[in-house]
Amino acid sequence: MTNEYERMLKEKWYDANNDERLIKIRREVQDLCFEYNQTRPSDLKRRNELLEQILGEVPENVEMVAPIWVDYGKHLKLGKNVFVNANSYFMDGNYITIGDNVFIGPDGGFYTNTHPENIQSRNEGLEKALPITIEKNVWLGANVSVMPGVTIGEGSVIGAGSVVTKNIPKHSVAVGNPCRVIRQTKETLD
Repeated sequence: MTNEYERMLKEKWYDANNDERLIKIRREVQDLCFEYNQTRPSDLKRRNELLEQILGEVPENVEMVAPIWVDYGKHLKLGKNVFVNANSYFMDGNYITIGDNVFIGPDGGFYTNTHPENIQSRNEGLEKALPITIEKNVWLGANVSVMPGVTIGEGSVIGAGSVVTKNIPKHSVAVGNPCRVIRQTKETLD
């Protein structure tokens, strides 16, 4: 018999709002995020300790500008040389994998969770979490929202304010709501 946590990671409908284990994990991580967000930017030692507690591991040369918000923490996997600007939120009910050399503008939102269209099921607290993958060398502008189950291909650029609802191929420039590819990335500096 699977529990709600296992159902969550298996992309099945699960009860996030009434399961004590999930509530406890989220509260613990919210407290760690709160402390991280209140720690002086110059106190790098304490900030790194807190980030390691939130994420489980912190790769080389990762910077997350406060405030940050994470639901579970351990499902957010960052590559090396990742920069996350202020006020980013990671709804990591399932894995959010971010590759090496990714730049995330301020107010980024990564939402693995979705809710049923059926009113009764939604009111019962059911939801489903689908993984998000941001491949290496991606740049997301300010206020980009990435929806459940999306993969953004290597080397892509997502324009500010975009809502990414579908996969984006490698080396694409994509913008809008819903986000759509407008061209391939340039090979040289103009």
